[in-house]
Amino acid sequence: MKDEDGQYFYHPLENIEDVDIFYEAVERGHLTKAVSEERPYTYWTIELYDQQNGIRGGGGLGILAADTRRVAEQMGVPFALITPFYPSEVQQKLENGAVIDEHKPVDYKKFGFRFVDKVNIKCNGGLCSLDVIEKKFKSTRIISITEPNFGELYSGMSGGDHRLYQEVALGFGGYAALKLLGLKPAIMQLNEVATFFAALARLDELASNGMDFYEAVVYTRKHTLYTNHTLVQAAEAEFALEQFERFVFPNLKSPAVKKWLRDKFDGEHIKLSSVTIEIAELRSGVSKLHARVANYRDIAGNKVKFKAVTNGIDMEYWVQPEIMQFMREAEIVDAVDYPTSNYREQLDTLTADKIREFKRAGRRVLNKVLAARPDQNGQILRFNEDDFIFDYRRRFVDYKRPDLAFRDPVRLRNILENHGAHYILAGRVHAGDNVMSEKLKNLLEVVAKDDYLRTHVHYLPDYDEALALGLSCGSNVAVNVPIVGLEACGTSWMKDVANMNLLVSTHDGGVADGSMKSYLNVSGKDEAEELDMLYQRMEEAAEIWENDFDLEYSMKLQLMEFLPVISGARMMQDYLDYLFPK
Repeated sequence: MKDEDGQYFYHPLENIEDVDIFYEAVERGHLTKAVSEERPYTYWTIELYDQQNGIRGGGGLGILAADTRRVAEQMGVPFALITPFYPSEVQQKLENGAVIDEHKPVDYKKFGFRFVDKVNIKCNGGLCSLDVIEKKFKSTRIISITEPNFGELYSGMSGGDHRLYQEVALGFGGYAALKLLGLKPAIMQLNEVATFFAALARLDELASNGMDFYEAVVYTRKHTLYTNHTLVQAAEAEFALEQFERFVFPNLKSPAVKKWLRDKFDGEHIKLSSVTIEIAELRSGVSKLHARVANYRDIAGNKVKFKAVTNGIDMEYWVQPEIMQFMREAEIVDAVDYPTSNYREQLDTLTADKIREFKRAGRRVLNKVLAARPDQNGQILRFNEDDFIFDYRRRFVDYKRPDLAFRDPVRLRNILENHGAHYILAGRVHAGDNVMSEKLKNLLEVVAKDDYLRTHVHYLPDYDEALALGLSCGSNVAVNVPIVGLEACGTSWMKDVANMNLLVSTHDGGVADGSMKSYLNVSGKDEAEELDMLYQRMEEAAEIWENDFDLEYSMKLQLMEFLPVISGARMMQDYLDYLFPK
Protein backbone atom coordinates (compact mmCIF):
# COMPACT_ATOMS: atom_id res chain seq x y z
CA MET A 1 0.00 0.00 0.00
CA LYS A 2 1.17 3.55 -0.66
CA ASP A 3 0.72 6.70 1.37
CA GLU A 4 -0.13 10.09 -0.13
CA ASP A 5 3.55 10.71 -0.90
CA GLY A 6 3.77 7.52 -2.91
CA GLN A 7 5.81 5.70 -0.25
CA TYR A 8 5.02 2.14 0.72
CA PHE A 9 3.81 1.58 4.23
CA TYR A 10 2.33 -1.33 6.10
CA HIS A 11 -0.19 -1.88 8.85
CA PRO A 12 -0.50 -5.00 11.06
CA LEU A 13 -1.90 -7.96 9.14
CA GLU A 14 -5.61 -8.63 9.44
CA ASN A 15 -5.80 -11.74 7.30
CA ILE A 16 -3.95 -13.90 4.81
CA GLU A 17 -4.72 -11.53 1.91
CA ASP A 18 -2.34 -8.97 3.38
CA VAL A 19 0.72 -11.21 2.94
CA ASP A 20 1.58 -10.12 -0.61
CA ILE A 21 1.46 -6.45 0.39
CA PHE A 22 3.62 -7.21 3.37
CA TYR A 23 6.36 -8.89 1.33
CA GLU A 24 6.22 -6.22 -1.34
CA ALA A 25 6.88 -3.62 1.37
CA VAL A 26 9.76 -5.71 2.75
CA GLU A 27 11.39 -6.03 -0.67
CA ARG A 28 11.12 -2.31 -1.37
CA GLY A 29 12.63 -1.45 1.99
CA HIS A 30 9.66 0.65 3.07
CA LEU A 31 8.37 -1.52 5.89
CA THR A 32 7.01 0.92 8.46
CA LYS A 33 4.23 0.48 10.95
CA ALA A 34 1.78 3.36 10.98
CA VAL A 35 1.24 4.54 14.55
CA SER A 36 -2.20 5.77 15.53
CA GLU A 37 -4.52 5.76 18.52
CA GLU A 38 -5.85 2.36 17.44
CA ARG A 39 -2.40 1.05 16.52
CA PRO A 40 -0.13 2.43 19.25
CA TYR A 41 3.51 1.94 19.99
CA THR A 42 3.28 -0.79 22.66
CA TYR A 43 5.86 -0.94 25.42
CA TRP A 44 5.97 -4.12 27.52
CA THR A 45 7.63 -4.22 30.91
CA ILE A 46 7.42 -6.51 33.94
CA GLU A 47 8.23 -3.48 36.10
CA LEU A 48 6.93 0.08 36.25
CA TYR A 49 8.07 2.56 38.89
CA ASP A 50 5.43 5.29 38.87
CA GLN A 51 4.41 6.21 42.40
CA GLN A 52 2.01 8.90 41.19
CA ASN A 53 -0.01 6.08 39.66
CA GLY A 54 0.34 3.65 42.54
CA ILE A 55 2.90 1.34 40.97
CA ARG A 56 6.20 0.99 42.79
CA GLY A 57 8.94 -0.86 40.95
CA GLY A 58 12.25 -2.21 42.11
CA GLY A 59 14.75 -0.01 40.32
CA GLY A 60 15.99 1.51 37.09
CA LEU A 61 13.96 -0.62 34.68
CA GLY A 62 10.70 0.60 36.23
CA ILE A 63 11.86 4.22 36.47
CA LEU A 64 12.85 4.15 32.80
CA ALA A 65 9.44 2.74 31.82
CA ALA A 66 7.63 5.59 33.57
CA ASP A 67 9.94 8.16 31.98
CA THR A 68 9.45 6.69 28.51
CA ARG A 69 5.66 6.89 28.76
CA ARG A 70 5.73 10.47 30.02
CA VAL A 71 8.12 11.54 27.26
CA ALA A 72 5.89 9.84 24.65
CA GLU A 73 2.98 11.86 26.04
CA GLN A 74 4.93 15.12 25.80
CA MET A 75 5.80 14.30 22.18
CA GLY A 76 2.26 13.24 21.30
CA VAL A 77 3.19 9.66 20.40
CA PRO A 78 0.30 7.14 20.58
CA PHE A 79 1.74 4.85 23.21
CA ALA A 80 0.46 1.99 25.36
CA LEU A 81 2.52 0.72 28.30
CA ILE A 82 1.51 -2.80 29.33
CA THR A 83 2.61 -3.98 32.77
CA PRO A 84 1.30 -5.93 35.77
CA PHE A 85 -0.31 -4.10 38.68
CA TYR A 86 1.08 -5.83 41.74
CA PRO A 87 -1.49 -5.81 44.59
CA SER A 88 1.28 -5.81 47.20
CA GLU A 89 4.51 -3.84 47.44
CA VAL A 90 7.62 -4.02 49.58
CA GLN A 91 8.78 -1.12 51.73
CA GLN A 92 11.97 -1.22 53.76
CA LYS A 93 13.06 -0.05 57.18
CA LEU A 94 16.21 -0.43 59.26
CA GLU A 95 16.24 -2.32 62.57
CA ASN A 96 19.51 -2.84 64.48
CA GLY A 97 21.47 -2.26 61.29
CA ALA A 98 19.49 -4.85 59.33
CA VAL A 99 17.12 -4.14 56.43
CA ILE A 100 13.57 -5.33 57.16
CA ASP A 101 10.98 -5.77 54.40
CA GLU A 102 7.40 -4.70 55.06
CA HIS A 103 4.62 -5.90 52.77
CA LYS A 104 1.75 -3.50 52.15
CA PRO A 105 -1.39 -3.87 50.00
CA VAL A 106 -2.06 -1.49 47.11
CA ASP A 107 -5.50 -0.73 45.64
CA TYR A 108 -5.50 0.41 41.99
CA LYS A 109 -8.89 2.12 42.43
CA LYS A 110 -7.20 4.81 44.55
CA PHE A 111 -4.97 5.84 41.65
CA GLY A 112 -7.49 6.52 38.88
CA PHE A 113 -7.42 3.18 37.07
CA ARG A 114 -10.71 1.98 35.64
CA PHE A 115 -11.72 -1.65 35.52
CA VAL A 116 -12.25 -2.75 31.91
CA ASP A 117 -13.13 -6.44 32.06
CA LYS A 118 -11.60 -9.81 32.79
CA VAL A 119 -9.50 -12.06 30.58
CA ASN A 120 -8.56 -15.67 31.20
CA ILE A 121 -5.33 -17.55 30.65
CA LYS A 122 -4.59 -21.21 31.22
CA CYS A 123 -2.08 -22.11 33.88
CA ASN A 124 -1.16 -25.14 35.92
CA GLY A 125 -4.17 -27.20 34.84
CA GLY A 126 -6.83 -24.53 35.31
CA LEU A 127 -8.08 -21.10 34.26
CA CYS A 128 -6.65 -17.97 35.82
CA SER A 129 -8.88 -14.91 35.68
CA LEU A 130 -7.13 -11.55 35.35
CA ASP A 131 -8.59 -8.08 35.80
CA VAL A 132 -7.78 -5.65 33.00
CA ILE A 133 -7.40 -2.08 34.25
CA GLU A 134 -6.51 1.07 32.35
CA LYS A 135 -5.55 4.68 32.87
CA LYS A 136 -5.34 7.19 30.01
CA PHE A 137 -3.10 10.25 29.65
CA LYS A 138 -3.64 12.24 26.44
CA SER A 139 -1.86 10.21 23.72
CA THR A 140 -0.68 7.48 26.09
CA ARG A 141 -2.14 4.94 28.47
CA ILE A 142 -1.15 2.34 31.05
CA ILE A 143 -2.81 -1.05 30.61
CA SER A 144 -2.38 -3.49 33.46
CA ILE A 145 -3.43 -6.99 34.36
CA THR A 146 -3.85 -7.98 37.97
CA GLU A 147 -5.57 -10.35 40.37
CA PRO A 148 -5.59 -10.62 44.20
CA ASN A 149 -2.99 -13.40 44.35
CA PHE A 150 -0.66 -11.97 41.74
CA GLY A 151 1.93 -11.19 44.38
CA GLU A 152 4.71 -8.64 44.48
CA LEU A 153 7.26 -7.61 41.89
CA TYR A 154 9.94 -10.29 41.51
CA SER A 155 8.30 -12.53 44.10
CA GLY A 156 9.48 -16.14 44.25
CA MET A 157 12.60 -17.61 42.69
CA SER A 158 13.65 -16.19 39.33
CA GLY A 159 13.16 -19.57 37.64
CA GLY A 160 10.20 -20.62 39.76
CA ASP A 161 6.56 -21.29 38.97
CA HIS A 162 5.19 -18.02 40.32
CA ARG A 163 7.65 -15.91 38.35
CA LEU A 164 6.75 -17.82 35.19
CA TYR A 165 3.05 -17.35 35.94
CA GLN A 166 3.54 -13.58 36.28
CA GLU A 167 5.41 -13.40 32.98
CA VAL A 168 2.89 -15.56 31.13
CA ALA A 169 0.05 -13.51 32.60
CA LEU A 170 1.67 -10.30 31.35
CA GLY A 171 2.26 -11.74 27.88
CA PHE A 172 -0.90 -13.67 27.09
CA GLY A 173 -3.13 -11.68 29.45
CA GLY A 174 -1.71 -8.33 28.32
CA TYR A 175 -2.13 -9.24 24.66
CA ALA A 176 -5.73 -10.27 25.31
CA ALA A 177 -6.23 -6.94 27.11
CA LEU A 178 -5.10 -5.07 23.99
CA LYS A 179 -7.67 -6.91 21.91
CA LEU A 180 -10.32 -6.25 24.53
CA LEU A 181 -9.62 -2.53 24.18
CA GLY A 182 -9.69 -2.70 20.37
CA LEU A 183 -5.96 -2.01 20.02
CA LYS A 184 -3.46 -3.59 17.64
CA PRO A 185 0.26 -2.98 18.27
CA ALA A 186 2.11 -1.12 15.54
CA ILE A 187 5.31 -2.21 17.25
CA MET A 188 6.02 -4.33 20.31
CA GLN A 189 8.97 -3.18 22.39
CA LEU A 190 9.93 -5.99 24.75
CA ASN A 191 11.87 -4.67 27.73
CA GLU A 192 13.90 -7.59 28.97
CA VAL A 193 13.10 -11.22 28.40
CA ALA A 194 10.29 -11.42 30.98
CA THR A 195 8.04 -9.86 28.31
CA PHE A 196 8.76 -12.51 25.66
CA PHE A 197 5.32 -14.09 25.98
CA ALA A 198 3.62 -10.98 24.54
CA ALA A 199 5.36 -11.53 21.19
CA LEU A 200 4.66 -15.26 21.46
CA ALA A 201 0.95 -14.51 21.90
CA ARG A 202 1.01 -12.37 18.77
CA LEU A 203 2.83 -15.04 16.77
CA ASP A 204 0.29 -17.63 17.91
CA GLU A 205 -2.65 -15.42 16.96
CA LEU A 206 -1.30 -14.90 13.43
CA ALA A 207 -0.41 -18.56 12.90
CA SER A 208 -3.69 -19.88 14.30
CA ASN A 209 -5.81 -17.48 12.20
CA GLY A 210 -4.73 -18.75 8.81
CA MET A 211 -1.39 -17.15 8.10
CA ASP A 212 1.40 -19.44 6.95
CA PHE A 213 3.61 -20.13 9.98
CA TYR A 214 6.83 -18.88 8.40
CA GLU A 215 5.13 -15.70 7.24
CA ALA A 216 3.78 -15.25 10.76
CA VAL A 217 7.31 -15.59 12.14
CA VAL A 218 8.71 -13.05 9.66
CA TYR A 219 5.91 -10.61 10.40
CA THR A 220 6.26 -10.93 14.17
CA ARG A 221 10.03 -10.56 14.01
CA LYS A 222 9.87 -7.41 11.89
CA HIS A 223 7.41 -5.76 14.25
CA THR A 224 9.16 -6.66 17.51
CA LEU A 225 12.00 -4.85 19.28
CA TYR A 226 13.87 -6.60 22.07
CA THR A 227 15.55 -4.07 24.37
CA ASN A 228 18.19 -5.65 26.56
CA HIS A 229 19.02 -3.96 29.87
CA THR A 230 21.65 -6.37 31.22
CA LEU A 231 25.07 -7.39 30.04
CA VAL A 232 25.55 -11.10 30.64
CA GLN A 233 23.32 -13.85 29.31
CA ALA A 234 24.93 -16.51 31.47
CA ALA A 235 23.48 -15.05 34.67
CA GLU A 236 19.91 -15.47 33.43
CA ALA A 237 17.60 -17.99 35.11
CA GLU A 238 16.27 -20.97 33.18
CA PHE A 239 12.82 -22.54 32.98
CA ALA A 240 12.13 -26.25 32.60
CA LEU A 241 10.13 -27.88 29.84
CA GLU A 242 7.68 -29.29 32.37
CA GLN A 243 6.99 -25.73 33.58
CA PHE A 244 6.18 -24.69 30.02
CA GLU A 245 3.87 -27.71 29.73
CA ARG A 246 1.86 -26.34 32.66
CA PHE A 247 1.98 -22.58 32.06
CA VAL A 248 2.82 -21.81 28.42
CA PHE A 249 1.78 -24.51 25.95
CA PRO A 250 -1.88 -24.60 27.15
CA ASN A 251 -2.22 -20.98 25.96
CA LEU A 252 -1.01 -21.75 22.43
CA LYS A 253 -3.49 -22.69 19.70
CA SER A 254 -1.12 -23.22 16.78
CA PRO A 255 0.58 -26.66 16.59
CA ALA A 256 3.32 -25.06 14.49
CA VAL A 257 4.06 -22.45 17.18
CA LYS A 258 4.15 -25.17 19.84
CA LYS A 259 6.67 -27.15 17.77
CA TRP A 260 8.74 -24.02 17.08
CA LEU A 261 8.92 -23.29 20.80
CA ARG A 262 9.76 -26.86 21.78
CA ASP A 263 12.62 -26.86 19.31
CA LYS A 264 14.18 -23.92 21.17
CA PHE A 265 14.78 -25.95 24.32
CA ASP A 266 18.31 -27.01 25.09
CA GLY A 267 17.43 -30.44 26.40
CA GLU A 268 14.91 -29.92 29.20
CA HIS A 269 15.58 -26.22 29.82
CA ILE A 270 15.33 -22.87 28.09
CA LYS A 271 16.70 -19.37 28.57
CA LEU A 272 14.11 -16.78 27.58
CA SER A 273 16.79 -14.60 26.02
CA SER A 274 17.45 -17.24 23.36
CA VAL A 275 13.83 -17.25 22.17
CA THR A 276 13.38 -13.49 22.61
CA ILE A 277 16.35 -13.00 20.29
CA GLU A 278 14.70 -15.37 17.81
CA ILE A 279 11.30 -13.64 17.85
CA ALA A 280 12.62 -10.06 17.54
CA GLU A 281 14.54 -8.90 14.49
CA LEU A 282 15.07 -5.46 16.02
CA ARG A 283 17.35 -5.44 19.06
CA SER A 284 18.66 -2.55 21.12
CA GLY A 285 21.03 -1.95 23.99
CA VAL A 286 20.66 0.96 26.38
CA SER A 287 24.01 2.74 25.92
CA LYS A 288 26.77 2.80 23.34
CA LEU A 289 29.07 0.75 25.55
CA HIS A 290 26.33 -1.75 26.38
CA ALA A 291 25.43 -2.32 22.74
CA ARG A 292 29.09 -2.93 21.98
CA VAL A 293 30.01 -5.32 24.80
CA ALA A 294 26.78 -7.15 25.75
CA ASN A 295 27.57 -10.85 25.48
CA TYR A 296 24.43 -12.51 24.07
CA ARG A 297 24.26 -15.31 21.53
CA ASP A 298 21.46 -16.75 19.47
CA ILE A 299 20.56 -20.44 19.32
CA ALA A 300 23.13 -21.01 16.56
CA GLY A 301 25.84 -19.59 18.81
CA ASN A 302 26.33 -16.35 16.89
CA LYS A 303 26.92 -13.17 18.87
CA VAL A 304 23.91 -10.90 18.76
CA LYS A 305 24.30 -7.33 17.55
CA PHE A 306 22.42 -4.60 19.38
CA LYS A 307 21.52 -1.13 18.17
CA ALA A 308 22.60 1.50 20.71
CA VAL A 309 19.72 3.61 21.98
CA THR A 310 20.95 5.17 25.20
CA ASN A 311 18.39 5.61 27.96
CA GLY A 312 17.18 9.09 28.81
CA ILE A 313 15.11 10.74 31.51
CA ASP A 314 11.93 12.78 31.59
CA MET A 315 13.54 16.12 32.40
CA GLU A 316 10.19 17.75 33.12
CA TYR A 317 9.67 15.25 35.94
CA TRP A 318 13.19 14.92 37.36
CA VAL A 319 14.73 18.37 37.04
CA GLN A 320 13.82 21.14 39.46
CA PRO A 321 11.47 23.73 37.91
CA GLU A 322 13.89 26.65 38.28
CA ILE A 323 16.48 24.87 36.15
CA MET A 324 13.95 23.84 33.50
CA GLN A 325 12.60 27.38 33.27
CA PHE A 326 16.14 28.71 32.80
CA MET A 327 16.98 26.12 30.13
CA ARG A 328 13.83 26.82 28.15
CA GLU A 329 14.05 30.61 28.39
CA ALA A 330 17.73 30.49 27.42
CA GLU A 331 16.81 28.18 24.49
CA ILE A 332 19.13 25.48 25.74
CA VAL A 333 16.30 22.94 25.31
CA ASP A 334 13.14 23.14 23.23
CA ALA A 335 9.49 22.59 24.15
CA VAL A 336 9.96 18.83 24.60
CA ASP A 337 13.34 19.26 26.32
CA TYR A 338 15.42 18.25 23.32
CA PRO A 339 18.74 20.18 23.23
CA THR A 340 18.55 22.97 20.68
CA SER A 341 20.96 23.16 17.76
CA ASN A 342 22.95 25.91 19.52
CA TYR A 343 22.59 24.68 23.10
CA ARG A 344 26.35 24.81 23.65
CA GLU A 345 26.50 28.52 22.89
CA GLN A 346 23.38 29.19 24.97
CA LEU A 347 24.98 27.53 27.99
CA ASP A 348 27.27 30.57 28.17
CA THR A 349 24.40 32.30 30.00
CA LEU A 350 24.90 29.90 32.93
CA THR A 351 26.82 31.55 35.75
CA ALA A 352 28.12 30.41 39.13
CA ASP A 353 25.55 32.65 40.80
CA LYS A 354 22.73 30.89 38.95
CA ILE A 355 24.13 27.46 39.83
CA ARG A 356 24.27 28.38 43.51
CA GLU A 357 20.75 29.84 43.32
CA PHE A 358 19.47 26.61 41.78
CA LYS A 359 21.20 24.59 44.48
CA ARG A 360 19.59 26.66 47.24
CA ALA A 361 16.18 25.93 45.73
CA GLY A 362 17.10 22.26 45.41
CA ARG A 363 18.16 22.16 49.06
CA ARG A 364 14.63 23.21 50.03
CA VAL A 365 13.24 20.32 47.97
CA LEU A 366 15.59 17.91 49.71
CA ASN A 367 14.73 19.14 53.21
CA LYS A 368 11.04 18.73 52.49
CA VAL A 369 11.61 15.10 51.47
CA LEU A 370 13.85 14.40 54.47
CA ALA A 371 11.31 15.74 56.98
CA ALA A 372 9.71 12.30 57.32
CA ARG A 373 12.79 10.13 56.76
CA PRO A 374 15.04 9.42 59.75
CA ASP A 375 18.57 8.21 59.07
CA GLN A 376 20.20 5.12 60.62
CA ASN A 377 20.49 6.97 63.94
CA GLY A 378 16.81 7.88 64.00
CA GLN A 379 17.64 11.53 63.28
CA ILE A 380 15.56 13.75 61.00
CA LEU A 381 18.00 15.61 58.77
CA ARG A 382 17.76 19.24 57.77
CA PHE A 383 20.56 20.85 55.81
CA ASN A 384 21.48 24.52 55.60
CA GLU A 385 21.97 26.26 52.28
CA ASP A 386 25.74 26.25 52.69
CA ASP A 387 26.09 22.62 53.82
CA PHE A 388 28.00 20.43 51.40
CA ILE A 389 26.56 17.03 50.42
CA PHE A 390 28.00 14.03 48.63
CA ASP A 391 25.44 11.39 47.78
CA TYR A 392 25.44 7.80 46.65
CA ARG A 393 21.96 6.63 45.63
CA ARG A 394 21.79 3.44 43.65
CA ARG A 395 20.39 -0.06 43.96
CA PHE A 396 22.43 -1.94 46.53
CA VAL A 397 24.07 -4.53 44.31
CA ASP A 398 27.69 -5.60 44.44
CA TYR A 399 28.84 -4.32 41.05
CA LYS A 400 27.68 -0.77 41.88
CA ARG A 401 30.03 -0.80 44.90
CA PRO A 402 28.05 1.22 47.46
CA ASP A 403 30.74 0.43 50.03
CA LEU A 404 33.73 1.64 47.98
CA ALA A 405 34.02 5.06 49.62
CA PHE A 406 34.10 3.35 53.04
CA ARG A 407 37.10 1.10 52.36
CA ASP A 408 39.38 3.70 54.05
CA PRO A 409 37.18 5.37 56.69
CA VAL A 410 40.01 7.62 57.93
CA ARG A 411 40.52 9.12 54.49
CA LEU A 412 36.77 9.52 53.97
CA ARG A 413 36.49 11.27 57.36
CA ASN A 414 39.32 13.65 56.46
CA ILE A 415 37.60 14.69 53.21
CA LEU A 416 34.28 15.29 54.94
CA GLU A 417 35.92 17.12 57.85
CA ASN A 418 38.05 19.33 55.59
CA HIS A 419 34.92 20.65 53.86
CA GLY A 420 32.30 20.31 56.60
CA ALA A 421 30.59 17.83 54.28
CA HIS A 422 27.96 15.13 54.68
CA TYR A 423 27.71 11.83 52.79
CA ILE A 424 24.20 10.49 52.15
CA LEU A 425 23.77 6.85 51.25
CA ALA A 426 20.45 5.61 49.84
CA GLY A 427 19.48 2.44 48.04
CA ARG A 428 17.29 -0.63 48.26
CA VAL A 429 18.60 -4.10 49.02
CA HIS A 430 16.79 -6.74 46.99
CA ALA A 431 14.70 -9.13 49.03
CA GLY A 432 16.75 -12.21 49.82
CA ASP A 433 20.09 -10.62 48.95
CA ASN A 434 21.86 -11.64 52.15
CA VAL A 435 25.29 -10.70 50.83
CA MET A 436 24.39 -7.06 50.29
CA SER A 437 22.37 -6.91 53.50
CA GLU A 438 25.48 -7.99 55.38
CA LYS A 439 27.66 -5.48 53.49
CA LEU A 440 25.29 -2.69 54.44
CA LYS A 441 25.31 -3.79 58.07
CA ASN A 442 29.12 -3.87 58.13
CA LEU A 443 29.32 -0.46 56.46
CA LEU A 444 27.04 1.08 59.09
CA GLU A 445 29.15 -0.50 61.83
CA VAL A 446 32.24 1.19 60.39
CA VAL A 447 30.39 4.51 60.40
CA ALA A 448 29.13 4.02 63.97
CA LYS A 449 32.67 3.52 65.31
CA ASP A 450 33.88 6.94 64.16
CA ASP A 451 32.55 10.00 66.00
CA TYR A 452 32.70 12.26 62.95
CA LEU A 453 31.34 9.78 60.42
CA ARG A 454 28.51 8.87 62.77
CA THR A 455 27.14 12.42 62.53
CA HIS A 456 28.08 13.10 58.90
CA VAL A 457 27.28 9.85 57.07
CA HIS A 458 23.57 9.17 56.76
CA TYR A 459 21.92 6.03 55.46
CA LEU A 460 18.30 6.56 54.40
CA PRO A 461 16.27 3.34 54.02
CA ASP A 462 13.32 2.69 51.69
CA TYR A 463 14.84 4.53 48.73
CA ASP A 464 12.10 5.61 46.33
CA GLU A 465 11.21 8.20 43.67
CA ALA A 466 10.69 11.05 46.12
CA LEU A 467 14.06 10.53 47.78
CA ALA A 468 15.78 10.15 44.41
CA LEU A 469 14.34 13.47 43.29
CA GLY A 470 15.20 15.23 46.54
CA LEU A 471 18.82 14.06 46.52
CA SER A 472 19.38 14.90 42.86
CA CYS A 473 18.06 18.42 43.48
CA GLY A 474 19.70 19.06 46.85
CA SER A 475 23.13 17.40 46.74
CA ASN A 476 26.35 18.91 45.43
CA VAL A 477 28.28 15.86 44.25
CA ALA A 478 27.02 12.49 42.99
CA VAL A 479 29.15 9.36 43.44
CA ASN A 480 28.67 6.66 40.80
CA VAL A 481 31.33 3.94 40.84
CA PRO A 482 30.16 0.71 39.18
CA ILE A 483 32.79 -1.83 38.15
CA VAL A 484 33.60 -0.89 34.57
CA GLY A 485 31.93 -3.23 32.11
CA LEU A 486 28.99 -4.21 34.32
CA GLU A 487 26.63 -1.22 34.15
CA ALA A 488 24.31 -1.28 31.15
CA CYS A 489 23.35 2.39 31.38
CA GLY A 490 22.10 3.77 34.69
CA THR A 491 19.92 6.89 34.86
CA SER A 492 20.50 8.18 38.42
CA TRP A 493 23.64 9.97 37.25
CA MET A 494 21.59 11.62 34.49
CA LYS A 495 19.30 13.25 37.06
CA ASP A 496 22.37 14.44 38.94
CA VAL A 497 23.89 16.07 35.87
CA ALA A 498 20.59 17.71 34.88
CA ASN A 499 20.18 19.10 38.40
CA MET A 500 23.72 20.52 38.33
CA ASN A 501 25.56 18.18 40.65
CA LEU A 502 29.18 17.44 39.91
CA LEU A 503 29.56 13.84 38.76
CA VAL A 504 32.28 11.60 40.24
CA SER A 505 32.08 8.38 38.25
CA THR A 506 33.75 5.46 36.58
CA HIS A 507 33.53 5.42 32.79
CA ASP A 508 30.74 2.89 32.52
CA GLY A 509 27.21 2.56 31.22
CA GLY A 510 25.68 5.69 29.76
CA VAL A 511 28.46 7.84 31.28
CA ALA A 512 30.76 6.26 28.69
CA ASP A 513 28.68 7.91 25.95
CA GLY A 514 30.61 11.06 26.86
CA SER A 515 34.25 12.00 27.21
CA MET A 516 36.22 11.20 30.38
CA LYS A 517 37.31 14.84 30.42
CA SER A 518 33.77 16.11 30.86
CA TYR A 519 33.29 14.88 34.44
CA LEU A 520 35.42 13.79 37.42
CA ASN A 521 36.52 10.41 36.19
CA VAL A 522 37.49 7.56 38.52
CA SER A 523 39.85 5.04 36.97
CA GLY A 524 42.86 2.84 37.69
CA LYS A 525 44.53 -0.41 36.83
CA ASP A 526 43.00 -2.11 39.88
CA GLU A 527 40.51 -1.38 42.64
CA ALA A 528 43.18 0.07 44.93
CA GLU A 529 44.02 2.71 42.31
CA GLU A 530 40.35 3.37 41.71
CA LEU A 531 39.81 3.90 45.44
CA ASP A 532 42.66 6.38 45.61
CA MET A 533 41.27 8.18 42.57
CA LEU A 534 37.78 8.26 44.11
CA TYR A 535 39.09 10.12 47.16
CA GLN A 536 41.08 12.49 44.97
CA ARG A 537 38.01 13.26 42.87
CA MET A 538 35.82 13.82 45.93
CA GLU A 539 38.38 16.30 47.27
CA GLU A 540 38.57 17.96 43.87
CA ALA A 541 34.78 18.22 43.63
CA ALA A 542 34.56 19.98 46.98
CA GLU A 543 37.27 22.43 45.92
CA ILE A 544 35.50 23.16 42.63
CA TRP A 545 32.36 24.17 44.54
CA GLU A 546 34.47 26.64 46.55
CA ASN A 547 35.59 28.57 43.43
CA ASP A 548 33.11 30.35 41.15
CA PHE A 549 35.26 30.12 38.01
CA ASP A 550 35.91 26.39 38.45
CA LEU A 551 32.26 25.69 39.28
CA GLU A 552 30.98 27.51 36.21
CA TYR A 553 33.52 25.85 33.92
CA SER A 554 32.97 22.32 35.25
CA MET A 555 29.19 22.52 35.19
CA LYS A 556 29.09 23.89 31.65
CA LEU A 557 31.46 21.13 30.52
CA GLN A 558 29.22 18.43 32.00
CA LEU A 559 26.06 19.87 30.48
CA MET A 560 27.62 20.45 27.07
CA GLU A 561 28.68 16.82 26.92
CA PHE A 562 25.71 15.11 28.50
CA LEU A 563 22.53 17.09 27.73
CA PRO A 564 21.95 15.17 24.47
CA VAL A 565 22.71 11.90 26.28
CA ILE A 566 20.28 12.39 29.14
CA SER A 567 17.39 13.83 27.13
CA GLY A 568 14.34 11.56 27.14
CA ALA A 569 13.13 13.26 23.98
CA ARG A 570 16.39 12.26 22.30
CA MET A 571 15.87 8.66 23.45
CA MET A 572 12.32 8.54 22.09
CA GLN A 573 13.38 10.11 18.80
CA ASP A 574 16.18 7.54 18.49
CA TYR A 575 13.66 4.73 18.96
CA LEU A 576 11.25 6.24 16.44
CA ASP A 577 14.02 6.67 13.87
CA TYR A 578 15.12 3.06 14.41
CA LEU A 579 11.65 1.53 14.35
CA PHE A 580 10.03 3.72 11.73
CA PRO A 581 12.76 4.71 9.26
CA LYS A 582 11.86 7.53 6.91
